[in-house]
Amino acid sequence: MGGCASKDKKDSKVVENDTAGGTAGGTTDADAANAGEGCVSNSMVFLSRNKSDTMVDAAVLEKMEAGFAKLAASDSKSLLKKYLTREVFDALKNKKTSFGSTLLDCVQSGFENPDSGVGIYAPDAEAYTLFSDLFDPIIEDYHKGFKKTDKHPARDFGDVAAFGNVDPTGEFVVSTRVRCGRSMEGYPFNPCLTEAQYKEMEDKVSATLSGLEGELKGKFYPLTGMDKAVQQQLIDDHFLFKEGDRFLQAANACRFWPTGRGIYHNDNKTFLVWCNEEDHLRIISMQMGGDLGQVYRRLVTAVNDIEKRIPFSHHDRLGFLTFCPTNLGTTIRASVHIKVPKLAKDYAKLEATADKYNLQVRGTRGEHSEAEGGIYDISNKRRMGLTEFQAVKEMYDGISEIIKIEKSL
Repeated sequence: MGGCASKDKKDSKVVENDTAGGTAGGTTDADAANAGEGCVSNSMVFLSRNKSDTMVDAAVLEKMEAGFAKLAASDSKSLLKKYLTREVFDALKNKKTSFGSTLLDCVQSGFENPDSGVGIYAPDAEAYTLFSDLFDPIIEDYHKGFKKTDKHPARDFGDVAAFGNVDPTGEFVVSTRVRCGRSMEGYPFNPCLTEAQYKEMEDKVSATLSGLEGELKGKFYPLTGMDKAVQQQLIDDHFLFKEGDRFLQAANACRFWPTGRGIYHNDNKTFLVWCNEEDHLRIISMQMGGDLGQVYRRLVTAVNDIEKRIPFSHHDRLGFLTFCPTNLGTTIRASVHIKVPKLAKDYAKLEATADKYNLQVRGTRGEHSEAEGGIYDISNKRRMGLTEFQAVKEMYDGISEIIKIEKSL
């Protein structure tokens, strides 16, 4: 596997990183002062780094060259293959973030899984800046033209009363879900986290969530040492996440499993937080039926409440930072499980309608899964260059149109 060479270092003295384009995580001087105990702020670099810390070693370079050749020879349709030209590869292969992450840490999942749609992850917040020659065109392609000169708008949840029920009669929409990802400021992403940092983060998240009140009040369940009865109940509720799939495994994102991982849900089981699954936090609001308005309002209330207690990693240009570049910006994914049997017979028309509203059609269990019983998972695709409200509205408008077409057939 690739670098993250600094992941076990405990040096607490830090200086501004001038090799990775400034404050990749939007970190302040105050954050830097509080970044001790083995946790280094996203845009900092160790004073003690010597030449070997900044050089990519021969074994890693060899793996990169072999992976590049393998991808180039494959029939992969990934965005990684499309944009990782020899020129870009040569320009980036000897670079290393202050966390020790190399280009290999970003691309190894795409090298090992040529069937990836994207094929790249950010091992730390700095990677988006240091390896921008590769990340920027992939971001522009995936996020429908978000250019490297563009700036993501300020957070705006809009009028939370604007959305209603997309399927008042309950004929088509099985369930509705809105989630967002957040990274805790001052910590790298999964591949670079130490075991101690995983535990520290879990403690912070558990303590924060235990302070939620009203509809959001609930309980935190650590995966480590989980009681079998509790585990079975969470499986039955479809709340329990498993160790990462082969894409995340190859990205080195499942280290020290299950340390530092946990699940929180409210008493009504309509609000859920995943701690240290793919991202530091996945904040999820959901319920049966099509009342998107109710689901959205619950999520907004929760995010605003949690953010008062935990600072999130944010980038002036890219918005909220997460492990996967498909999840930047708003990080909002608004989705429904929907039955459209007539439209499903003309899948090309379903996809064309979804595409018109920048929606993504996936199998029942999400990415890399099949549609079970003719039920599809349909969500907004765009997360960057628009506000949270606009992202959810695209889904609202698109699903309304899909239901209209289904009724007309």
